[in-house]
Amino acid sequence: MSHIGQAIASRRATMTSESVQRLIVSIRGHRERFEGFCRSLSGEELERPVPDSSWAVKDFVSHLDSLDPVMAVSFQAAAASAPDSVFDTSEAAAFRDLDNWNDTQVAARRDWPLERILEEAARNREELIAVMGRLTDEDLQRLMYFAGDNKRSPATIPLRVFMLGWALHDPIHVADMLKALPERAQDPQIAGWVDDPMVKAYQSAMAGPPRR
Repeated sequence: MSHIGQAIASRRATMTSESVQRLIVSIRGHRERFEGFCRSLSGEELERPVPDSSWAVKDFVSHLDSLDPVMAVSFQAAAASAPDSVFDTSEAAAFRDLDNWNDTQVAARRDWPLERILEEAARNREELIAVMGRLTDEDLQRLMYFAGDNKRSPATIPLRVFMLGWALHDPIHVADMLKALPERAQDPQIAGWVDDPMVKAYQSAMAGPPRR
């Protein structure tokens, strides 16, 4: 790295966002709880179909595993003030049809044992957190591209706004998994975990028939 490059990297390191660091702490806490929740499920529970979904319980674990690299691409593109550059990466298919991409990734992992999924998920999450850890407060004001899905339209939004919701990605999908696990939903600790306004807002947004 050149002296100029080193100076820029050093300057960015000193500008690391405290807001992002707080989000990282929260994300790590949610992931620890998520892994414990998943490991507490029986084989039968993991294979239960989730109502109003084409996925089983375990498929949501695969989704949380496989989407993190796409988020890393999105965050890096936003920080570079080039949100459209997501279409020029190895993950470009995710930004053209996110629903199809998600289904493909989940199907590819359907025969994997839970531990293999969680191991890959741990690696992907740490790589994503490394990307997040380099973001500055200035980066958070930049725009990122959200590909949309069959319930939400594509949009270009401030990275900060997106990340505040995305930090709850694990409990958001625990709420989905619980639709097939009503006995687990009665656990006060689990119920309290998913009792969050943003989790409820996501569930509301995703309710109803597909829009496209």
